[in-house]
Amino acid sequence: MEVLPQLQAVNKNILEEHLQSIGVETYDDLRFVTEADLMTALRPVEARKLLSAWKQKYHTPEKSSPSCVEASPTQSLPSLSVSPQSSSSSSSSSPGLDTQWDVNFEIPWSKFPEEVMQALERGKRPGPKLRRQMVRIVVTEMMQKCPHVGKKHSTDGATKMVAKYPSSVQDVIEGDIVGTGYHSLVKQLQNRIENVRRTSTPKIRKRKHQTDDSDQTDEIPLEDRAALQDTYGCIKWNVKFLPLEETQESQQQKMEKLKVMFQHSDANPEEIKCLMKSTFYTQRQHVNQGKSIKCLREEWPFWFEELVMSVHFMELTGIDLKETFTRNLDLKGKRLLDYMTTVCVNKSKKFLQNYARLQRIRGLQSGCSDDVIEMILLLLSYFDEKEESMFFHVEDTCLAEEVQLEQVPLTPVVIVCGQSCYSSTRYMLSLDLNLINTNISSFISALCLMFGSYYCFNIHYPSELASTLEFLQRCFFSINPEKGTKVENKTSSQREPSSPHPDTGTLRSRVCVKP
Repeated sequence: MEVLPQLQAVNKNILEEHLQSIGVETYDDLRFVTEADLMTALRPVEARKLLSAWKQKYHTPEKSSPSCVEASPTQSLPSLSVSPQSSSSSSSSSPGLDTQWDVNFEIPWSKFPEEVMQALERGKRPGPKLRRQMVRIVVTEMMQKCPHVGKKHSTDGATKMVAKYPSSVQDVIEGDIVGTGYHSLVKQLQNRIENVRRTSTPKIRKRKHQTDDSDQTDEIPLEDRAALQDTYGCIKWNVKFLPLEETQESQQQKMEKLKVMFQHSDANPEEIKCLMKSTFYTQRQHVNQGKSIKCLREEWPFWFEELVMSVHFMELTGIDLKETFTRNLDLKGKRLLDYMTTVCVNKSKKFLQNYARLQRIRGLQSGCSDDVIEMILLLLSYFDEKEESMFFHVEDTCLAEEVQLEQVPLTPVVIVCGQSCYSSTRYMLSLDLNLINTNISSFISALCLMFGSYYCFNIHYPSELASTLEFLQRCFFSINPEKGTKVENKTSSQREPSSPHPDTGTLRSRVCVKP
């Protein structure tokens, strides 16, 4: 029956599986099918076309000529044809290696544990452990058919599973289908495939310390020597060539000019930005060669100011540091704060206690900045990460030279001048036991400088802040690489490297997908 000639074979199989799952066994049963029954497998117009054709062909056989009737009402469903290619595709497959295994692939429902099938048949969502078992079984079956399984095959498999048991495996938040409805299942299948293929060779490599005896170092490309965390999220991490109008001498002259300008309080900000942008090549060379923060601060004093770090960050990642954060804050900040203060407080006693503590500290203060502070502190609590790994408190009258840096972590840390972030009117930024900026006027500026430092200076996210930083990175700074991580890598003698909290994706979906 040439009803939907454009329907692909894989979609035809999904439709047949779906019809069987809702109880259609013979052609006579098709008269009980409604448009709503087909919505998970077909688009609305396709569903209406098919229903119309079925009504004409199988509901009123006396009006059809014998040549048009292709099946009797009692004929079993597996021979149902919705496209002219259905019969030819099955007969053309070779008896040997199945080159179209992905088209003919069937989900191995019979191999699923009984507990899984009970949940699926009852329309319940399997727990995480059972869902992982499902994924393992499906991937094993796929890789037996073909060792080179790709994302397309994972997508086809996930589509079939969702089509048959939408209530159990479809991506749904508060009754609304999220995206395609099968993205999370595709992701799980892909992750399992990668795990099966994983070799013993680590994917994240640390750079080895260079010595004078290593005469072959220059032959290895810089990107190959770098750890993946260094280049993560960057579009111009290693600039190979100087701009055409620049020379090494002109770069040096501009660097010296910037040092002189730093000594004058009336330096032109636009000229500073222009000079920093034109010397981006040399800045990256210095960072990637491993120069210390102290040395970089001496050679590029403006770099650690908010305005200028934004210039470097923009060149490095293609993202406007503060503008992107504030824009996403307007779009998602209130929604995130509302979710944490209305939903999360009811799920965790510890989180509720931290929220109550922050409310007491905040008191009657209100405003955008205070909301941002509360959002960040609640994020740390939500992911069970320590506030002191990101913020170090000193007296509000504390001078830069009085900060006890030996107690401060090596990673970028915001020095809060005051008893709390709410009451503080001055912040500093510490990096590698160096105060790189001692006069930051706002919390948002301090937060952006802290985050930008991780990228500008090739610093890995510490495992103690992995989830909070990755959430900020993806949700508020719009840096979303498909692969890799910026979380520090642990050595084999240490515990397993801390992956971002499993709830980072869940929380992002709550914030980024409107209900």
